[in-house]
Order: sequence, then structure tokens, then C-alpha cells
Amino acid sequence: MKSLVIFSSYNSSPMKSFYLVCATVLIIGCQSPTESIPSQNNWAFPYFEKIDSLNPILEPSTRLKFLDPMTHEEVAWEKRNVLNPAAIVRNDTVFLLYRAQDEWGTSRIGLAISTDGMNFTKREQPIFFPEKDSQSPLEWNIRKIEGEPYDLDCVSCYFDGVEDPRIIQSEEGTYIMTYTAYNGKTARLSSASSPDLIQWTKYGAVLKGEKYEDYWSKSGAIITEIIGNQQVAKKIDGKYWMYFGDTQLFMASSTDLIHWEPAINEENGALISVLHPRKGFFDSRLVEPGPYALYTKEGIILIYNGSNAANYNDPNLPKFTYAAGQALFDKTAPYKMIDRTPSYFIYPDKDYEKVGEVNEVCFVEGLVFFKEKWFLYYGTADSKIAVAVYDPSKN
Repeated sequence: MKSLVIFSSYNSSPMKSFYLVCATVLIIGCQSPTESIPSQNNWAFPYFEKIDSLNPILEPSTRLKFLDPMTHEEVAWEKRNVLNPAAIVRNDTVFLLYRAQDEWGTSRIGLAISTDGMNFTKREQPIFFPEKDSQSPLEWNIRKIEGEPYDLDCVSCYFDGVEDPRIIQSEEGTYIMTYTAYNGKTARLSSASSPDLIQWTKYGAVLKGEKYEDYWSKSGAIITEIIGNQQVAKKIDGKYWMYFGDTQLFMASSTDLIHWEPAINEENGALISVLHPRKGFFDSRLVEPGPYALYTKEGIILIYNGSNAANYNDPNLPKFTYAAGQALFDKTAPYKMIDRTPSYFIYPDKDYEKVGEVNEVCFVEGLVFFKEKWFLYYGTADSKIAVAVYDPSKN
């Protein structure tokens, strides 16, 4: 299906494709028919069209093998699932960094490339994974470290690894990745850098110090601006900023994209929440960042994932459905939300989005401006990967 979008004007340049005067937006296939409503959010992406002829664009495979440095055994490193990709453009090619799980649920990050943004070729080996380094206690399950025999009735007991990357560039051209390190007990938002997307330096947990030693944290979306077709970290008042969290959203700032300071309430020392779940909406259960946050003249656009609660929720979606919405933050005060879309713009309505490791999931995480279009990459039912496209020239 296609979406019908009516505009009174548009501009297809990368930084101006948002600045649309929107008369009516009718979304078919990205919202249920009963949810089609006029958009009042002229700053937001109006829609993304799922590429049904190709989706899912990546699926698990038993063919790809990897000599695991932790066990010294060969594993089919993406046998179980592929999901939750990040994306960036390099040399007129889209590089897709994606989470892959082996049979026992260890997550590693693979790489696939495409010259058209839709048809991808996978690299044989993962590019980022747990190994015997300073970060292994955060990335490797304690049960495996202690040599505990595997319990076939509790495969999820052994889940661990490196998960859910987000990728940007520094102003100098270094690639900065945020990811989740998970050791079977605690998830920790972590970061790494690379000159080439292959060789990586790990910096450990973003939230450091005794206070955050066992603090659960995930999903770091750094504020960027689009320069050409590159997503480049943007300083605001001398600092870089990041949204993070997987229930409510918090913030952290940095002067170098490596060392981060969380934004805290000086009265009680708690992290400051800048985006909350909403009762009665698709995001009634939790909110979690999608791709990087995008700096525009209208403000900072954050595409985010929301989950529908068991009750006091959006009755048009099954409970626990993951769908995506958008929020707008002040471009000079990135902690200040100034607008929010009333509903989701993408939700599970395909079989491969509705049934999988986790049912009813569209989890958006990768976004690039490529060949004058916006490509959105997302995980489907925590099992496969799909793409949706917004083409400003068609409006």
C-alpha cells in the first residue's frame, strides 16, 4: 500500500525536507484506518512507505560462521534472529549495523552494505562482539563465565552480548556507536568509536561511577545534524547531547562524545526525565529512542519507539505492541519538549512484524538521507529487518 500525503509546499533538500506546510495527511498502511487523522505536526516526518516488495530485507542465516573468542568454538552467529539496525552512509553506500543472535541468544553486531539502500550484502563475520577484554564482564553472561551447564528449558537465561547499535559521525569523521552491553543481569548503555566501521575501540558504560554501577540503561540517541548525507554530531551551547532510556527518556551531555555526564536533578540527584509514557496512547507502557536525534531549524526531532500497555492503553493496538512516534525538543534547550505527535506513524501490520521472537513489533533504529530519500530501517518482531522510505519529491 502507499500513503496519500497532500502538501501545499515542500522542499526536497535534506535539511529542508521537514519544513512542510501540511494541509492533510492520510496514512494508509502505517496506521489503522480508524486512526487516520489530520496531522497538526508540520515539523514531523509525515510518513514512511514500507517496501512490501522486498521486506524483510534481512533474515537470520545458519550459513555465516564465526570463531567465538570467548569460547573458541565456531558458532552460527545470526542463526536465531537479526534485528534492530543502525545505518550510515559512507562512499555512496549504506552501511547497516545490525544486532544478530546465535542459537543461545548471544548478540553480536553484524554489517551489511547496499548501493541502493534496499538490497544488502552481509559481511561474513560480525564487526563487534564480546571478547576477552575489559568489557567482557558487562557483555558475557555470568552463567557462561562460571561454566554452568546449559539448561535447554531456559535458553533466555543465557542471553548476553552487544545489542541495538546507533551510529553517527564526529565532526572529524570518526564513527561513534552507542550500544547496549548485556551480561544476563544488567543492561548498560555503552559506547565505542571506529575510523572505518570495522576496527573498534570500546569505552565501556556511558553512566560511570559507583552510583550507576548496576544501573539499567539502554538506547543512546545522540543529537546530530545532516551535512550532505552524513549524520554529524551537533554541539549545542558547547556540548553534545544524548537521549537515552527504555521506560522514560533521560539525557546526558559530553564535550568529546566519549565521556558523558547525565543530566540530574540537583535537589534529589535523580536523572531528569524528558519524555514519558502516556496513558491511553500507543506509548502507554514505555518510550525508547529510535535513531539519532535530528537537529533542524524547527527544533530537535526525535523518532522514538513506544510500547502499548496492558491496560489504559490504545485500544486499537494489541497490548505490548511496539510502534513509533515523534517528539520535538527545543534546539537551544534539548531537554525541553515542545511538541509530540498524537499517534504512531508506523506499526506492525505485516505477518513478519506480528509474529516472531517477540510478537507485534516495529522497532525503528536506523535512518539515513540517501539518494534524495529518507530510509528508515527497523526490526520486525525481534526476528528480521525491514525498510520504509520517505520520498519528499513525491509530495
